[in-house]
Amino acid sequence: MRCNYQQSCTLQARNEAHKPNRPLNNTPLLYIADPMCSWCWGFAPTLAAIELAYPNHKIQLVLGGLAPDSDEPMDQATRDYVQQAWHAVAQTTGAKFNFDFWTTCSPRRSTWIACRAVIVARRFKLEREMFDAIQHAYYLEARNPSDENILADVAQQLNIPRSEFLEALNAPETQQQLEEDFALRQRLGANSFPSIGIIQEGQPILLQSGYCAPDDIHNYIA
Repeated sequence: MRCNYQQSCTLQARNEAHKPNRPLNNTPLLYIADPMCSWCWGFAPTLAAIELAYPNHKIQLVLGGLAPDSDEPMDQATRDYVQQAWHAVAQTTGAKFNFDFWTTCSPRRSTWIACRAVIVARRFKLEREMFDAIQHAYYLEARNPSDENILADVAQQLNIPRSEFLEALNAPETQQQLEEDFALRQRLGANSFPSIGIIQEGQPILLQSGYCAPDDIHNYIA
């Protein structure tokens, strides 16, 4: 996984996006993202612009899963690289970052646990709220979403019972549901986050791969 300076966090080489061969009508838009992807944080105004401009297109969140569970501290080279990516996102998108995170927390390259937190919140119909709250905690409040207690605190803020949340967070069925999101991401060929796609007549179509500005959304959504 790399959060790079080419306006995306990538699992591997970015696939090319395509235009659908017929109007989208009210087809749901698939938003492929990870709550710990810095370019997804920068993409928030674009996503809001999409929802405002195309209210008939429901947004379906598909979790990307940048990095599997790990207890290993992030090495210095990766710390430097990710901090540089944060600067690039801030410069390109205007997104705010609290760089105190790098001195007050113990960073790990581990995002699947944050994705599972969103899966648990999905059962309470709060997945977007959880996704946004994790981003806010991470990028603005310098709290570490790789830590389950931080995620439980965020869940409590959303009135999700803490004990129920923690029991579900690392349950096998939660991981299985996350892997179903991964499978949909793979069908779309969405190797970079953020991405936008659709399923049209049973066929997955990747509309946008990587960050784009709010003013550019009409180039790929009709």
